Amino acid sequence: MEQHAEDRRRGRRETEEERADRRWSDLLQELRVAQTGVQILFGFLLAVAFQPRFIELSGTDRNIYLVTVLLGAATTGALIGPVSFHRLLTGLMLKPQTVVWASRLTVLGLFLLLGTMASALLLILRLVLDDTLALWLVAAMVLWFVLCWFVLPLWTRIKNPGKEGPPVSPRAPQ
Repeated sequence: MEQHAEDRRRGRRETEEERADRRWSDLLQELRVAQTGVQILFGFLLAVAFQPRFIELSGTDRNIYLVTVLLGAATTGALIGPVSFHRLLTGLMLKPQTVVWASRLTVLGLFLLLGTMASALLLILRLVLDDTLALWLVAAMVLWFVLCWFVLPLWTRIKNPGKEGPPVSPRAPQ
């Protein structure tokens, strides 16, 4: 009777492996969206250096561009990292741990994407607006991203504790 109440509270009757499979599938769907956007952004960033106006950029703008490209590369690496985890660990019965580490890489990728977006916006807005206005607009957009990507999900998680049960531990028994 107590186990049935626990199952209803969690909303699912699944083993640790089934939960890891479901979470892995969910994570892959999320990554497909993020990876596509990041790869398109990164491709555009790489093409910028080959545009005729690139040589007209100030030293500051070139430094912002360099930081943006490096952040874009790091973002791409973090968001593609879960693929490597899955490929290299498949068959080793480490799915719960794989999901945890892939999820951590994805969150890291979101933070790096925040930096990439901020620096790309700064570079573009500095070219079309006054520097001060550009900084204020970038700050507003960073706040918007932080709200959408981190604050709202964390607020929802705090307001709804225990809906999923305890997170899968990286040292879960095999």
